[in-house]
Amino acid sequence: MKRKVPIAVYFVIGQFIAFFLDGSISQTMSGILFKYPNTMVPYLTVLWLILAAFFGNGKKLHLYTWSAVIGFIFDMYYTGLLGVYVFIFPLVVYLCQLVYQILPPNFMSGFLVYFLGITVLVSLGYMANVFIGETDSSVAQFLVNTLALTLALNLVLLTIVYFPVEALYRTHRQ
Repeated sequence: MKRKVPIAVYFVIGQFIAFFLDGSISQTMSGILFKYPNTMVPYLTVLWLILAAFFGNGKKLHLYTWSAVIGFIFDMYYTGLLGVYVFIFPLVVYLCQLVYQILPPNFMSGFLVYFLGITVLVSLGYMANVFIGETDSSVAQFLVNTLALTLALNLVLLTIVYFPVEALYRTHRQ
């Protein structure tokens, strides 16, 4: 008798792969992604969390706990500002899960909800950086040079992984 691997195992493995891919992609493609004055930040870590919120059972996966934990690690490893993503990641996951449950469960709804989630994530990160004095860019510069490009990149990434991740969760739901 073949034992089925619990979806939580795939979730945790996928979360760490997404976390390290964020840094690897940023590092290897830094000449393209971070070409002054433009910034495109891949958020595969958040993408994985949000897709788990869409397709998985958040209580069984302990999604909000994982969001906070990975937010803390993300803060330590990538930003150096402890506490920012610890709160933003769970908030964005909660918001996306709440809105996605209201809409019909399909790709277009996921696309729009992810658009909202990345907008909230990047905007709150920008506001935190303004608050502590880490950035002096104007709101207009932020919108054009960071938010729009980050949205474009992350929506392309969502388009690539949405259906395979949905299939993974569907096969483990049965």
